[in-house]
Amino acid sequence: MPKEKFPPKVNQFRHSGAETTEELITRAKKPGEEAMKLHPFYQGKIEVIPKCCIRDVNDFAIWYTPGVAQPCKDIQANPEKVFEHTNKWNTVAVVSDGTRVLGLGDIGPEAALPVMEGKALLFKYLGGVDAFPICLRTTEADDLIQAVKWLEPSFGGINLEDIAQPKCFKVLDTLRCEMKIPVWHDDQQGTAAVTLAGLINALKLVGKEIDKVKIVMVGAGAANIAITRIIITAGANPAKIIMTDSHGTLHKGRTELKNDFKEKWNFCLKTNEVNIRGAVPDALKGADVLIALSKPGPDTIKKEWIKSMAKDAIVFVCANPVPEIWPWEAKKAGARIVATGRSDFPNQINNSLGFPGIFRGALDVRATTITDEMCIAAAEELARCAEDKGLKEDHLIPTMDEWEVYPREAVAVGLKAIEQGVARIKLSREELFRKAETMIKRSREITQLMMKEKFIKKPRD
Repeated sequence: MPKEKFPPKVNQFRHSGAETTEELITRAKKPGEEAMKLHPFYQGKIEVIPKCCIRDVNDFAIWYTPGVAQPCKDIQANPEKVFEHTNKWNTVAVVSDGTRVLGLGDIGPEAALPVMEGKALLFKYLGGVDAFPICLRTTEADDLIQAVKWLEPSFGGINLEDIAQPKCFKVLDTLRCEMKIPVWHDDQQGTAAVTLAGLINALKLVGKEIDKVKIVMVGAGAANIAITRIIITAGANPAKIIMTDSHGTLHKGRTELKNDFKEKWNFCLKTNEVNIRGAVPDALKGADVLIALSKPGPDTIKKEWIKSMAKDAIVFVCANPVPEIWPWEAKKAGARIVATGRSDFPNQINNSLGFPGIFRGALDVRATTITDEMCIAAAEELARCAEDKGLKEDHLIPTMDEWEVYPREAVAVGLKAIEQGVARIKLSREELFRKAETMIKRSREITQLMMKEKFIKKPRD
């Protein structure tokens, strides 16, 4: 028998800055090569297993007919009892139409399924949330809205994923208004929450205040539009924010955006008070902060543009798989703090630090929605988690293996939901922490036990 082993952990590939471009490209391909081996090996990343006892077949009379009729009638008399008799309270649907998957674009619902399964895996392992991938064969906003509304009886929350703009805005906004369970678009709110956490700590390190800094947003897709909205709610001055898209800066003269891109047009009206008209280099002159989620690099952002920024510049270049500029190049050009979207560089801005804990908190209080303020509460707690371990220029936010981050986020989100009146049940800080900690520990321990007992097989060489 060949010796069994797991693929190398990602953190064994931390970039030193001394590698050649060819070595970097070779290393960047490694996860994809392993994925092509392990996806067919496991034929999927999640499965359904019982959570109730089955002492013998007689127990099926309790879990199914005839016994199940009694909880059914109880729910019919009081629909809220569905949260007590079923797993709805801990269940999220991960919904996509496959129109904007990662950096791959419109690849269709079947091709999107591995991503949605992966999302469900992260929900379970990091947040203790039972999540199910649902890829829909439609690209029409109204169809997506209707399909998700039809799912509401079975789920305690909805995670929208990889839906192209501008329809993603309509889908999210409509469902948030019309459904009584949390609806969240991770490409918008999730990215925004984790980015805000990094920004909070970066500003602490450079001694600048969020309402005083000039912020340039490179890219005007769903992620940066949501980030801009969230950081304004968190205290950033919209007049000192400049957003750019592929045609240049957003300003009041961009009237072509009025009809088809109302979200962009809104920022044309409320940002860029000095009315800068031009491209990215024009916007970046004297800027304190750059947040880029745009075209993958490495030369999308030029070194000379970074040199034109203010002293102690903060640079978030989060395109995947290659950031808009290599972090070491940004540092050489004068940036003091650099973050990317990659796990093999310091300061990864990673959505997986957000959605498992945020949904854990929302589900634990049976929230009816996830507000922007709940996202900000999660971001602030995420920032505190990093600060508690020692804030450094290469450690702005925690990493996924710091599991205690997730129950802390859950508590912050649950308490904010209670404060805002969108929670169905009220729990104390201690109760929220115990519940979240128990659920997350349980998920991790079950996975480890199944690996130990070989119900989950180790990959072969």
